[in-house]
Amino acid sequence: MLDQFLSGDHDLQPGDAVVGLIVVDGERYLMQLRDQRPGIFYPGHWGLFGGAVDPGEDADTALARELREELGIEISDARYFTEFSFDFSFCGKGRVWRRYYKMEVAAAAVQNMVLGEGSDLRTFTASDILIGHRVVPYDAFAIWLDATQRQDAASTQPATGVE
Repeated sequence: MLDQFLSGDHDLQPGDAVVGLIVVDGERYLMQLRDQRPGIFYPGHWGLFGGAVDPGEDADTALARELREELGIEISDARYFTEFSFDFSFCGKGRVWRRYYKMEVAAAAVQNMVLGEGSDLRTFTASDILIGHRVVPYDAFAIWLDATQRQDAASTQPATGVE
């Protein structure tokens, strides 16, 4: 099979996007293996679930629609996490943003999800996904930010137990 990453469509149209940073059982990240086809950014890479914001659509509505289409789920507890902006002025396409929303789910909930886009879905630890796989770079950065924040929070918690 031809790897579309470097040989695919080079006239991609960047746009504003929303992404679900889905944390499973507090320690794993739900990822999608993007289809290996031209016309999409980072084909054949692992990425987070989400996608383009349609014209006239707000970010919250777009996130709910994308997760419904891609996983067959309804969300109610997504919290804003971070946003990256990209300047495509060098090629006449302006600025776009990619907004990340974090949500926690139990592993049992993943069993009920239906993959509607992509060729696979799996959960990974931050180390597994950041070291061992081809990952959409901006999604990898969001995972790294979350994982290091979690690690910092855990290291500042007081010790419990009997000494």
